[in-house]
Amino acid sequence: MNKINFTSLQQNPAELIGKQWMLITAGTPQAFNCMTASWGGLGFLWNRPVAFVFVRPNRHTAAFLDEQPAFTLSFMPEKYREDLIFCGRNSGRDVDKMASTALNPITTESGLVAMEDADLVLECRKMAVATMQESDFMDFSEVSPQWYDPTNPLHKVYICEIMSTLVR
Repeated sequence: MNKINFTSLQQNPAELIGKQWMLITAGTPQAFNCMTASWGGLGFLWNRPVAFVFVRPNRHTAAFLDEQPAFTLSFMPEKYREDLIFCGRNSGRDVDKMASTALNPITTESGLVAMEDADLVLECRKMAVATMQESDFMDFSEVSPQWYDPTNPLHKVYICEIMSTLVR
């Protein structure tokens, strides 16, 4: 993969995250987990390029995110759609996602785990983490019936600096 400046990124973040989806991968090369996500964003905050992602605290990946200072976002070609669906529907607590899919993990030069066939990898360093609270919403009833119930806790928001942008 080639390293580029984040500001040279040509892809539309709404397409990347909302339609193409991303794999959030956290942990170490020896022990990691990935999950599919379609909630998040890319932009600038505190004069730095940032990504922000939303992860429920009961997801297996959340523990890996909380334990490590950095993680990756991998954006895969369309041919991996079924693998992304699998990684979104199955927990790494119960299945070996790498053995069950065509995804191939690699270790980046910075020591983070990403997906080898990704079109784009963002290496991210956590800068802030917050757990959403019902009181944070202007009108919780607008979103709660569809997205939250007693079995689906509110998300944690991870805001991270994009340390490097890798493209195929």
